[in-house]
Amino acid sequence: MRYLAIDIGDKRTGLAVGDDETRIVSPLDVVEVPTAERAGEAWLDAIARSIAEQFGPHAHAELVVGLPLNMDGTEGPRARIVRALAARLADRTGLVIHFQDERLTSVDADWSMAQSGMTHKQKKQRRDALAAAIILRDFLGDRGGRPEVALEA
Repeated sequence: MRYLAIDIGDKRTGLAVGDDETRIVSPLDVVEVPTAERAGEAWLDAIARSIAEQFGPHAHAELVVGLPLNMDGTEGPRARIVRALAARLADRTGLVIHFQDERLTSVDADWSMAQSGMTHKQKKQRRDALAAAIILRDFLGDRGGRPEVALEA
């Protein structure tokens, strides 16, 4: 099965791809449509377009959405917003959606890039896609084994 991971942020949404056969996960892209535009269709259009570009019109893929849980594991207002956006995305695309705990994935992404030689601006542009890759790595890891994350995409 092929997967597209989505890390929904306030300003940017990170995307990553991977599959359960090769178990290789790669950061893909960052969609820069602020989720403040949630009420409109701009965010859904951008994500649906990315899905179509990556998997084609008849995709046999599933989505993994990072769920922002509180540090104690409970769901707060942000998790409810993400679940609502994911439901709208599922309605739009017809794809199955899985949720994966995303606590500390941005910290993990920053740590992974610490010795990369990238500038601060390059790291900022890449952080959300790498966080999405970490979400997908963790999702696949929960299903057995430890997938590899390719930092270069």
